[in-house]
Amino acid sequence: MNETTGPFAKTRLFSTLVGIVLVLIGLAMLVGGVKLITVGGSFYYALAGAGIFITGILLVLAHRAALPLFALVLFASTLWALYEVGLDWWQLVPRLALWFVVGIVLLLPWIRRPMARKAGVSSVGAMPLTGAVVLAGAAAVASQFTNPHNIEGSLDRASAGTVNAAPTMPDGDWQSYGRTSFGDKYSPLNQITPENVNQLEVAWTYRTGDIPGPNDPQETTAENTPLKVNGKLYVCTPHSQVIALDPDSGKELWRFDPKLSTQSADSFKGWAHMTCRGVAYHDDAAYAQADAQDNAQAASAPAEATPVSNSCPRRLFLPTADTRLIAINADTGKMCEDFGDKGSINLGANIGGFTAGGYYSTSPPSVTRDLVIIGGHVTDNASTDEPSGVIRAYDVHDGHLVWNWDSGNPEATEPIQPGQTYTRNSANVWSVMSVDEKLGLIYLPMGNQTPDQYGGMRTPEAEKYSAGVVALDVNTGKVRWNYQFTHHDLWDMDVGGQPTLMDIKTADGIKPGLIASTKQGSLYVLDRTNGQPIVPIHETPVPQGAVEGDHTSPTQPMSELNMMPQTLKEADMWGVTPLDQMLCRITFKSHRYEGIYTPPSLQGSIVYPGNFGVFDWGGVAVDPIRQVMFLSPSYMAFTSKLVAREDVEGGPARKSETEGVQPNKGAPYGVIMGALLSPMGLPCQSPPWGYVAAVDMTTNQVIWKHKNGTVRDSAPVPMPLPMGVPALGGAFMTSSGLAFLSGTLDQYLRAYDVRNGKQLWEGRLPAGGQTTPMTYTGKDGRQYILVYAGGHGSLGTRQGDYVIAFALPQK
Repeated sequence: MNETTGPFAKTRLFSTLVGIVLVLIGLAMLVGGVKLITVGGSFYYALAGAGIFITGILLVLAHRAALPLFALVLFASTLWALYEVGLDWWQLVPRLALWFVVGIVLLLPWIRRPMARKAGVSSVGAMPLTGAVVLAGAAAVASQFTNPHNIEGSLDRASAGTVNAAPTMPDGDWQSYGRTSFGDKYSPLNQITPENVNQLEVAWTYRTGDIPGPNDPQETTAENTPLKVNGKLYVCTPHSQVIALDPDSGKELWRFDPKLSTQSADSFKGWAHMTCRGVAYHDDAAYAQADAQDNAQAASAPAEATPVSNSCPRRLFLPTADTRLIAINADTGKMCEDFGDKGSINLGANIGGFTAGGYYSTSPPSVTRDLVIIGGHVTDNASTDEPSGVIRAYDVHDGHLVWNWDSGNPEATEPIQPGQTYTRNSANVWSVMSVDEKLGLIYLPMGNQTPDQYGGMRTPEAEKYSAGVVALDVNTGKVRWNYQFTHHDLWDMDVGGQPTLMDIKTADGIKPGLIASTKQGSLYVLDRTNGQPIVPIHETPVPQGAVEGDHTSPTQPMSELNMMPQTLKEADMWGVTPLDQMLCRITFKSHRYEGIYTPPSLQGSIVYPGNFGVFDWGGVAVDPIRQVMFLSPSYMAFTSKLVAREDVEGGPARKSETEGVQPNKGAPYGVIMGALLSPMGLPCQSPPWGYVAAVDMTTNQVIWKHKNGTVRDSAPVPMPLPMGVPALGGAFMTSSGLAFLSGTLDQYLRAYDVRNGKQLWEGRLPAGGQTTPMTYTGKDGRQYILVYAGGHGSLGTRQGDYVIAFALPQK
């Protein structure tokens, strides 16, 4: 039979094609490997690339040396992989999976026969390659029995002998963003338990109709946690609409549309966000009833509430995207016309000029007996002349300004006079505040004076009050204490999570605590009366060397209780294949990186933890009875590169806060930021990228920590691989020992056993659940779990307008 026809020709062609593919892969690895060496990286890719390149040529020539040469490459690769990462499955995949498959292909008869025929022998020895394939396969199998990133443990206690000091409300209600003004996200409901949670099913679904439009900003998000109070559910949408729903059926009762004044065909272009995290609720009768009970206890007499005469006794406070604070009758959905100017206050007053979307409150205000207190989001990295970050307290009934606290002028808390302007560009509070009315304190999670990555123009006041927690006297706005968590912040480490208040059992007795979850991963635990650390905080030396005109703090405060990640190494770079892993290594070595707090640079620096942080606005949840904290740390590296002022205009246009050149007008540098991603769009650092964990607050020790979530909805191929993905959004806990979380990049609401971290149930969502779910009791007596599934534009999760309630089956 002629060698150019028949079966031999087909096997020869197959062998040649495999050889050509290996030549191309090897050449790419060789070129990239040389580049990696020049930036100080590993020699492996150049050496392996050369070996694979030569293997490919030998295959094309049908030379029998191809098999032993590739056996050497695979054997050396296996030893190198085990040396770098041990038996870590997802780290072994880009190092060995492709070569393992190639090894099997090379052992096929269609590869070996042409070699044997050319060599004039009956067969080509494949023993070395077989041994290398077996070794690589054994490493893969062994890695299935290891879990190097998890922490296993359990805490089986129903109580630590403590009580819940948070303000009381009916067990079945959820009256504030964090359920109470303490931001604890803890519900005493226990109808749904670890034993029956796997029976949860969809009880009802409601669609708001508020879907992102073509002219909306990229970060149009449904981060809303609905309230359940006054016998109703109250939902707010990204475009500042408020909808009252029946808790049992999801039926719409009324809708309030503020008819945003800026809304037009192209009005939202250039905005950074379109978000409503929630509304706030105030009930005169609840305070009157509490007063009556206190008086009755003092006098040992029956409680009688003081009658309330008010045209709007139960009201919602809605911050809108066009810079208004609106009071709404919680019964009817009509504006409370006795508040402000016929129901609304202009939050744009006295803050100076700004572009549409450049200032408004994305988070709900805090409400006390007499006040509604609100801050505001300011667009990051646009300019040095942005609106003030002032916090303002208005009378809860008529809306007159009672006090204002401007971090740029912190002593002047008396109401500003007409025609005056608050300090421009002062540090702001964009997240949710917490209140302890018994102590008379409100706790502010502070942001930064923009721009984030250049601080050479910051004022002494900005240096003092940014990136920490400030406690103000709730009645006067005067500073009672301040604790800063990042000195001279150049990494956008503003405090995103609502400060969580709980009484903590310590070796020195029960202390009134405040827990601040932060982007850098430290969990700062302070005495909320005076700001003194309960868990030790250490000033730790950090990398130095800022750009010209700026400086760095020599130390940064780090808490002994933290979820800070390990410093990245080149070996931590990851990819689906050896090629994209190699490119990630080149990117890593080409950037400046000396660990956490590596200063921004013209070269480009790696920021890890990145801008989304280990913890962001979702914060943490606590069970004050068990003294357990539930958290969902995420780990995503970012890059930031400063751009000299003369080069800003020539860079890619700004599309969002993480795309294009952020102009920083007025500063000597712009900045380009973004996630550290591979060419395939996956994180360059190795998984897991997201966890759930629990901390025993009596010992400050991690009880358990497990990777969490799959790449089903974020990978190029929708496979539910359990790699552990980031979560943006919060969790809540119940007295039955459950925690619920929906913020992962895959579209699930999940339930966990707080005792050991075991995932007990998951419910598929029709869109991303980047929000904090909640729980309540309906009029029918059933406990419901509620989540707003609307997605997140910047994260690329599926967007929608779904409000979904889950419950146990009706009996």
